[in-house]
Amino acid sequence: MNRTCNNEEKNKPLTLSQQDYLKGLRRQQNRIRAIRILIFVLFLLLWETAVRAGWIDGFIFSSPSRIVKTFLTMWNDGTILAHTGITLAETLISFALVVLLGVGCAVLLWYSNTLSEILEPYFVILNSLPKSALAPLLIVWLGANLKSIVVSGISVALFGTILNLYTGFREMDPDKIKLIYTLQGTKKDVLLKVILPGTLPLLISVMKVNIGLCLVGVVIGEFIGAREGLGYLIIYGSQVFKLDWVILSIVILCAIAMLLYAVLNLLEKKCMRQRLSR
Repeated sequence: MNRTCNNEEKNKPLTLSQQDYLKGLRRQQNRIRAIRILIFVLFLLLWETAVRAGWIDGFIFSSPSRIVKTFLTMWNDGTILAHTGITLAETLISFALVVLLGVGCAVLLWYSNTLSEILEPYFVILNSLPKSALAPLLIVWLGANLKSIVVSGISVALFGTILNLYTGFREMDPDKIKLIYTLQGTKKDVLLKVILPGTLPLLISVMKVNIGLCLVGVVIGEFIGAREGLGYLIIYGSQVFKLDWVILSIVILCAIAMLLYAVLNLLEKKCMRQRLSR
């Protein structure tokens, strides 16, 4: 019955005031996008002009034209594609493991109050620890390989994920939980029918933060113990004064972060539409 009413409400034609309001929202969004693009273009023009006019040293600060030339050169020989692919793969592996381990550990803490009371202080301490301090130890323990870089990426995001999800699990609507128990449900039923579905928006929100954190952790690992990847390219480029490589790598890292965030943002919008349509 509720679904039928919802469908009828959706099919109602919009009034003129509603149409004007939606048009105003679209104009505002288009205006914001145009201003963003304009600011970015003006920044690039100012940067290029400053280098060509000699206001700043192009060798140290590079320039948009030099970055484009460097990108095309490294694209033709396959170098930049290889380094970017390695960093992206390491980030995605770290992110997938963070999601699996984070959800699994948060469920265990929620399932057992005793376990949560024992482990929660340790997770708080580990989450507060500067992760860059762990990277040299990971290289010594695991070696300068893919494993240490992936673990470095995991360490940056994992403990915050566990704490945030566990807090979200505990703050779920107690009335819904009581209803499950009243209907002779078990704790497993509460988890599958209330906790996990109810905290899906929180999970996606945490994922949007974690994808950037995993990228940061991977780059930290590549700084110390890699021979491939954008982090290695940044360190090597700074050592041999190939600063065009350094800035190009930073630009690509920004593009990767924006792309991954946009994908998760689309996933969040899709989930929200599905929840509203129910």
